[in-house]
Amino acid sequence: MVDAQHRLVTEGLGIKRLRLVLGNSMGGMHVWLWGVKYPHMMDALVPMACQPTPMAGRNWLTRRLIIDSIRSDPDWRGGEYTAQPKSAQFASVFFQVATNGGDQSLQRLAPNREKADALLDARLKAPFRGDANDILFQWDSSRDYDASAHLDKVQAHVLAINAADDERNPPSLGIMERELKRLKHARLHLIPASDQTSGHGTTGQAKWWKAELVKFLSEVPRK
Repeated sequence: MVDAQHRLVTEGLGIKRLRLVLGNSMGGMHVWLWGVKYPHMMDALVPMACQPTPMAGRNWLTRRLIIDSIRSDPDWRGGEYTAQPKSAQFASVFFQVATNGGDQSLQRLAPNREKADALLDARLKAPFRGDANDILFQWDSSRDYDASAHLDKVQAHVLAINAADDERNPPSLGIMERELKRLKHARLHLIPASDQTSGHGTTGQAKWWKAELVKFLSEVPRK
């Protein structure tokens, strides 16, 4: 995916150097790979809602559950289905509930069983426009992700942005702090948790980090 992006930027658009590479969640994983694969092409990297290390713990366990629940669905038919297997929507909703939304925010939205049931029913009944095979590829593509093996190649200034209530990349593991120590110019902006943040989805809202990004770019030298 990152090689395709690089070819688009360099061969398709003719751009030789980038000021900033920024991405969120899977896009943040792409940012880390940009930094290790093309270390001299950009001034700054801003990976959000991700880590440079391989899939592990809850992050991979829940992805496996999506993959396996679709593949074990008889309606999937080895990928040769004519109608979307129902497991694709159910697994996707389950994954989002388990790894997105933030504890405090979900408690605010669903403070009792009745409201929790109503919230879940609405998500399960919502129009589903995903494709089962696409969903499989999306989550399985992270199976061999690992930017940490070559993190010492990064030359750009790095501002890693994560949320304190990110269910997929919990800061309590201390992984980001450990990995950032390996870089020359890197720091972490950790967004505090509240009932207004949304866990892994927090960084999808620029209001939580835009001021920090502006400050960061004002300090990063141009080459």
